[in-house]
Amino acid sequence: METIQQQKAALRRRLAAREQAMTQRERELSDRAIIYHVTRTEEYRRARTVFAFVGCGREIGTRALLERILSEGKELCVPLCTGPGRMECRRVQDLSVLRPGSYGIPEPPPEAPAAVPEDIDLAIVPCVGAAADGRRLGRGGGYYDRFLARYTGSALLLCRERLLCPDIPREAHDICVPAVITEKGRLGAAG
Repeated sequence: METIQQQKAALRRRLAAREQAMTQRERELSDRAIIYHVTRTEEYRRARTVFAFVGCGREIGTRALLERILSEGKELCVPLCTGPGRMECRRVQDLSVLRPGSYGIPEPPPEAPAAVPEDIDLAIVPCVGAAADGRRLGRGGGYYDRFLARYTGSALLLCRERLLCPDIPREAHDICVPAVITEKGRLGAAG
């Protein structure tokens, strides 16, 4: 019998193949639609400080969202990986300061001001795949589960429609994000 970790690894491979099958144009249209729906949520409209991932590679491209957050005068925080499974929220006022970090993901410089979870009104969370109820499959490092375990504000989980799964294997430390945003809009509880 497969362990939950083995089930997750197999699901990550299946979802990566689905995502790899997308054309660049399909990804761009998906990104735009997802960002559009994020900016229409009550959580986004109310938020003064937003913590958002910096999408790279085949992930949902968030650059347009990050630029919009800054242009609307909201405070933007992005992740800085500080060790295995550990990240901190760092404030940025200009995306040009972001540089590839240890995993190739654009990160702020180490001297960027830190923010604690209590400072954040809205967290924009990535996933490899998700269930409609907010169970998320991450990359396996536990970065967002550790963050979400300490975070009590609003959160939106971004997931492409083709990466939705009816069942995501779950372990005790896995944290759900009940509001999922796809190209078609919001799944789960309204904010």
